Amino acid sequence: MTTLAANKVRSYELGERNDLDVIGTDIIYEGAAVGDNGSNVHRPLAAGDRFVGFAVAKDDNSAGDAGAKKVHVQTKGRIQLPITNFDVTDVGKGVYASDDDTFTLTDNGTNSHVGKAVRFVATGSVIVEFDAHNPPPGLLTELTDSSGGTANGTLAAVESTYTEATIENNFADLAAKVNAIIRMLKG
Repeated sequence: MTTLAANKVRSYELGERNDLDVIGTDIIYEGAAVGDNGSNVHRPLAAGDRFVGFAVAKDDNSAGDAGAKKVHVQTKGRIQLPITNFDVTDVGKGVYASDDDTFTLTDNGTNSHVGKAVRFVATGSVIVEFDAHNPPPGLLTELTDSSGGTANGTLAAVESTYTEATIENNFADLAAKVNAIIRMLKG
């Protein structure tokens, strides 16, 4: 390994912005909530997409293939959004999107989590804090292990003459690892 013996100029990017590949034959408008379509290409958010940020500028890829253009997104910060019937008592609630410009307090199982309401502006208007890189608190919950097994860090082979203890221990190992990952993601 070689250590630096002189200054080295490096390129830095702002940590709250990113350039992401755009889905083919679509337009993402400035201010749109942007979603990942599940194939690591991005589009105007559709319910169920993983939210990746808000478009900073319009990106017209209507005549291009997937990835031909990149959309510049704000991945973290605060934004003023319209939410029908939002009231001061709703501060602190989760905010969801059913498309790139429809925001709600309703998590109906298909809407995409965007952030958290942090300030009342006026009836129907709210400041939302968002961070596309961190799952919201409560979205990931640890598994309850009632397998009866003992985690030992090893998944044992389950052969034709398996024992119930082997299966229980395997499930206990999986639950322990999943829970460790969830704790790590929550920070």
